[in-house]
Order: sequence, then structure tokens, then C-alpha cells
Amino acid sequence: MDTNWKGVFPAVTTNFNADQSLDRSGTANGIRLQLEAGVSGVIVCGSLGEASTLTPAEKLEVVGIAREVCQARIPVLLTIAEDSTRVACALARDAARQGVDGLMVLHGLRYVSDGVETVAHFNALADASDLPMMIYNNPLAYGVDVGLPVLDELARNPLFIAIKESSGDIRRVTDIKREFGDRYQILCGVDNLALEALMMGADGWVAGLCCAFPRETVAIYEAYRAQRYDEALSIYRWFAPLLALDVSNKLVQNIKLAESMVGAGTEHVRQPRLPLSGTERANVAAVIDRALATRPVL
Repeated sequence: MDTNWKGVFPAVTTNFNADQSLDRSGTANGIRLQLEAGVSGVIVCGSLGEASTLTPAEKLEVVGIAREVCQARIPVLLTIAEDSTRVACALARDAARQGVDGLMVLHGLRYVSDGVETVAHFNALADASDLPMMIYNNPLAYGVDVGLPVLDELARNPLFIAIKESSGDIRRVTDIKREFGDRYQILCGVDNLALEALMMGADGWVAGLCCAFPRETVAIYEAYRAQRYDEALSIYRWFAPLLALDVSNKLVQNIKLAESMVGAGTEHVRQPRLPLSGTERANVAAVIDRALATRPVL
């Protein structure tokens, strides 16, 4: 499988039935819509995929669903986000045996590791799976900053090929490029900073609202790539209120509501999450309704 991980990589949702059981056909359909829109790869079982509520067996089942839909046309990455390095390594080994194309990896969760511990965790995952990996840096959400010193240590291992940069500081793209050149592929992980990150030299976009609006997401990236900057900016400005729904503690509920409203999924989530309700739901639905009423013709 090609490890040129550039372009749009949606972090897809995991679909559930009303009783919170895994909705296999719904999950497959959501991934199929991404594939048909021309995304470059898919990432399953991340934060948006409600990883914290899935068992290891369910995560592997979702990998199997994604691989069956994608048929090796684009890479399928499994997110490894566990509290324990030991558990993370076991899941990475099982995913490798199942044939996943790569991993998006986080440091150990809950415990706030220092740089040495963070490097050791990531290297253990590399030893366990021998798969190409995208390092996920999100210090705002998880408390650990995978900064330049850690990236310098990890650069010695060729399995670490990409970074999902979600620090919220657009200057990080420049810092990484200055320090490492093209050693790492950089993908923006914050929806409403994506075009800014691309203009600063990022290679792609790990996208959230892409789950509901895949064609618009891909259109922004393709217009940017073709240097049609006015076109990219026009779509991006229309998209901005929707993209802001990704930067929220309730991003899962927000994006699943958007999927439901465009006919791409349901609002079912797994507890402790609950679907949006009342004024909160009405406010998010109004943002989506306004966007649908002014949706650009691509």
C-alpha cells in the first residue's frame, strides 16, 4: 500500500443502532460515501469514531468493514488510543495481522507522559506492529505535546511517516517544515484551520465534517492543489460555520446530526454521550440548515 499519505483523510464516525449496538451497514455506507467523493484514505475508531466506547474486538470489526468497502483502493488507518502501552501494542499487533494499512497513534491516555515516556510508548507501538504510522498531536485535548524534541527522536524510525497536527497553533506547520523538511507528512487535524495549514505547507487534512460533506472537503483540497486559491477560499468560507462544529466537546453529536440531516447516517451515539436535544440541538441544526440553503455548486 502506498504510504504517500497526502490529501483528505476523513476520521469517520462509527454508526450505532438505537440500542447502541454496532451498525455495520451504516458504518459501511458512511465509508462508501467518502470513497465515492474521492478521499485519499480513511481513519477509523478515532475520537470522532467514539474509540473510547469501543471494545478492541469492535475496533477490529470496524477495520474489517472499512477494508471490505475500500478494497485496497485507499489506505485504511486504525487509531490506537489506549491508556496502557501494553494494551495499545496488543491492538496494534492484532490490527497488523488483520491487514490494516497503517495506524494513527496517540501517546498513552489519561497519564500525562513526559518526552522520554512518550517516545518509548510510540517506539513500543512500532516494534509491536511494523506498520507505517501517523503521530497524532493534540495537546489541547490530551495534555501531551508531541513537540519538536519528541519528533526529532521519532524521526530515526522510518515507520513514523506522518503527523496529524492539532495543536491549534498554525505556526507548528512552519516549525516542523523548518526543522525536518519533508521527513514527515503533515496533515491538519483542526477542521477550521485546514486551508490555513495547507497554505503553510501541510500535505493534507484529517477531516471531521467530511463525514457529512465529503465532496466539499475534497473540492477545497483539490482547488488548493491546482492553485485555484479563490475557489478554495470561496468554498472554505461557506464551510466555516460547519467546520467550527468540529471544535467542540460535542463534535461527535454535532457531526452525527449533520450526517443525519444530509442522509449519510444517524444521530445514534454510545453512552456516556447522548444525542443533542432542546435548544442545543436546534442551534446546531440551524447552522447546518443555513449551510444547506447556500450549498455551493461544485
